[in-house]
Amino acid sequence: MAPSEALTLVVLGPDDAPDGLALSDAAGWNQTAEDWRFFVRQGRVFGLRAAGNGRLIATAAALPYGDSGGDSGGGGIGWISMVLVAAERRHQGLATSLMGHCIAHLRALGATPVLDATPAGQPAYAKLGFDAGFALSRWEGTLAHAPAVRGADAVDVAAITRLDTLANGCERAALLADFLQRPGTRARLAADGTGFVLARQGRRAAQLGPLVAADEASGLLLLQAAFADLKGPVFLDVPERWTTLTAWLQQNGFARQRSFARMALGPAPIASVHDRQFVVAGPEFG
Repeated sequence: MAPSEALTLVVLGPDDAPDGLALSDAAGWNQTAEDWRFFVRQGRVFGLRAAGNGRLIATAAALPYGDSGGDSGGGGIGWISMVLVAAERRHQGLATSLMGHCIAHLRALGATPVLDATPAGQPAYAKLGFDAGFALSRWEGTLAHAPAVRGADAVDVAAITRLDTLANGCERAALLADFLQRPGTRARLAADGTGFVLARQGRRAAQLGPLVAADEASGLLLLQAAFADLKGPVFLDVPERWTTLTAWLQQNGFARQRSFARMALGPAPIASVHDRQFVVAGPEFG
């Protein structure tokens, strides 16, 4: 395809999820078809398609979350992610254009745009007015032991949602319910009910997170318990301030894969790491 070929702006629908997955697969990302279907169903995914063959060339997703009072109809924060451009069309302003559509959509809903930016992306987002909050890193490792057999229990949803809302300052009931109903998801609640951890299947590795706990020591215990349910490659995204957690990961064979900075276009509680948030759901979900 010629770099000058015309592109058409589209909003992705349910039938477009495979095309989004092909784009994230080409980038080596960990998102699944279930992730793409959630973005399309619960948010708005803007895309650019080649006018000639209809190929999906670029995407950006805007996913509104409710405020901490549980209102998802307005206010709160809006997550921006899945900013992807096919290799041959990068550095042509396509991502910036789609970001503009995401920002306008979220602002129309009264939501503050938030995202997790790589070091390469931070200058571009800063030019759009995003301010950096806390730093986090993706850790990856491989677990060799056989997992225990335990799935997510439907009765855990309310408790998990309440704890997640308290830890993040926004309400994500739809996201957590989607995670919990997926085949292969593992969920654990702390024995005293003060925390939880989820792990779900990703395209390249199991994705662990979110993990919410009363303190870092409790968070480490939940992390260790979650690892007992998993086998094979694992990714998890940990705020840099949790030095005990990151030291334990390093001592147990995990390595930093990449770093991010949480950035917000305006004031947003989720832009500051909270005392109970130890592993985030991933840069695509926050």
